[in-house]
Amino acid sequence: MSLIGKKVGSFNTKAFVNSEFKDITSEDLKGKWSVFFFYPADFTFICPTELGDLADAYDEFKKIDCEIYSVSTDTHFTHKAWHDASETIKKIKFPMLADPTHAIAKDFGVLLEEGEDAGLALRGTFIINPECEVVAYEVHTLGIGRNSDELLRKVQAAQFIAKHSGEVCPAKWKPGGETLTPSLKLVGKL
Repeated sequence: MSLIGKKVGSFNTKAFVNSEFKDITSEDLKGKWSVFFFYPADFTFICPTELGDLADAYDEFKKIDCEIYSVSTDTHFTHKAWHDASETIKKIKFPMLADPTHAIAKDFGVLLEEGEDAGLALRGTFIINPECEVVAYEVHTLGIGRNSDELLRKVQAAQFIAKHSGEVCPAKWKPGGETLTPSLKLVGKL
């Protein structure tokens, strides 16, 4: 079952952001673009490479008015401890959401509920529009890392098509690139 168009469920959780704890709720998502970036656990191996990559690209996401929320089933205390222990994680300026009750991971369908990794989240990436609806997502198994450049491009494409009804973004499209307007004239011509 697809999650496209799904409204983000109501939540209220703690986050570690800018060296302090903060409450983040589903209300904070309204009216802006967001990315939910689930990862299995703090103090692991692939996770810091992904989060460090996002930290390096964070200013580019902010320029397009998109907030990043990293999410794991760890507590906000664990996020702080990881931040204090890791030079890579110290670069993070976006909110690191705590989901120890697994409610957010369940809502997005990324919680592993069985096996040796039960209680962890899969590597799920969700682009949320200002109406709090999922417009794009992908979910990876635990061993596959993600790329912030491609995520940024997808957010930009989602924003473009939200503003330009009837136009679509072809493969490898980037802002300023040529778009398409689907029509009968294009069928079989591309």
